[in-house]
Amino acid sequence: MSASVFERWRELLTGTVPVAVMGTLVCCALPIALVSVGAGSVVASLVSTAPWLVSLSRHKEWVFLGSGLLLAANYWALYRSGGAACRPGGVCHPSHPLGRWMRRVYWSSVTLYAVGFAAAYLSLPIAKVLGY
Repeated sequence: MSASVFERWRELLTGTVPVAVMGTLVCCALPIALVSVGAGSVVASLVSTAPWLVSLSRHKEWVFLGSGLLLAANYWALYRSGGAACRPGGVCHPSHPLGRWMRRVYWSSVTLYAVGFAAAYLSLPIAKVLGY
């Protein structure tokens, strides 16, 4: 893969990962959080406005798997790929402003993914252990 194609692929991946991670939050973590604080009517309004959220939440395993795979691919593209594409002065190099921005977006996405995963899969077992 040439350096310019690799750069474009890396930038596309960095742009799509936050969108995929936001999908995990909207489908699973946001409704759980809203119901937990007593805003069930907001969830009902959200589902009536965007009925596709119901089908998205039914397939949350695939949503989380896809987002996780995109995060893994983005990690590889940012940190492990090396080579000519990330030489000093290149867009993905940590010294370049866009390279720093891509890393910040990546780690923000990882944090949001972890929050969504915890809300979707760990909140009920933790509540059961605590006796709620």
